Parts: sequence; structure tokens; C-alpha cells
Amino acid sequence: MRKVKRVFFPAEHTIVGRFWRRREYILHGTGPRRLLKPFYMLGNSRLLVRCNASIPATDAIAHFTAPHGFSGIYISANARVGEGCVLFHQVTIGSNTLGDSRGAGAPTLGKNVYVGAGAKIIGNVTVGDNARIGANCVVTHDVPANATVVLPPPRVILHDEPRDNTFVGADSFR
Repeated sequence: MRKVKRVFFPAEHTIVGRFWRRREYILHGTGPRRLLKPFYMLGNSRLLVRCNASIPATDAIAHFTAPHGFSGIYISANARVGEGCVLFHQVTIGSNTLGDSRGAGAPTLGKNVYVGAGAKIIGNVTVGDNARIGANCVVTHDVPANATVVLPPPRVILHDEPRDNTFVGADSFR
């Protein structure tokens, strides 16, 4: 009898591959798999702690590519990430929780969005399909589809009155 050798995909041996496999069991496990859900959640949380990352297990976040692993990637619990996105290391897709700001809420990324290393997408921002966000950009306004965002020179904005930096809980955005 001939022994059949199992072929592994390269991603199966990486942290990223294990994360996506476990996440699939957590979100869509049926039958006996659903009984193991707490173990998969524990494994994924340990894996994310090791990578210093925060990626919630929700259907609003589609499978994305992380070429340098999950190192420092933070995604807010209410954010939406479309299919085929590429997120490099140290990317933040975060909610704006300041009550007096105009962009309170969580970002939405369309399909096939490319986000460079260190980019920050903050607040109730919509990034269109096939858009590119350059490295270290801070995006606080909507980005149309097929657009590219690059970093302008920094500028300082002075205010006459002190700003209200009171934290508003994320539960108020639901």
C-alpha cells in the first residue's frame, strides 16, 4: 500500500495561517466543533497577545492579508474590513470615541484596500474599494474608490479654548 503524503500550504505553518483557521472554527463551527469554541478562542487570544495585536472575531472583518504577520495590527470591535485587503504591520483601524468630535464611530474599509505600514484610519471613515493608504498616513476623512492617500507635511493647529478630551464608551455607538 502506498503512503500518501499530505501537502501543506505555506500559510498553514505561520501564525497568520493558524489564526485564520481557528477564526473560521470560532465563527462558523458546527456540530462537535462548536463545543471546542472556547479552546479556539483561547488559542487565538494567546496568538494575538504574542503578536501585540487586536483583531476581533466578527463577520464584519473579512479575511485580509498581513504580509509581515499581525505585528501591532489593531482593529476596533465595530470596524468593517472588506475582502482582499492588505494590512501591513503597525496598522490601526480604530474608533473615535470623543463625544464632541465630528467623526465619532468606527471605520469601514472596502474591498481590496491596501494599507501601508504604520497607517492609522480613525473615526467614522469610509475607504472605497481598491484604495491605497500610504505608510504612516493618518486618515480622518472619507477616501473615494480607486484613490491613493499620501502623507502631507505635518501642521500645528492652535485653539483658543481648551479641548474636551473626555472618553465616551464604545457602547454608545451601537
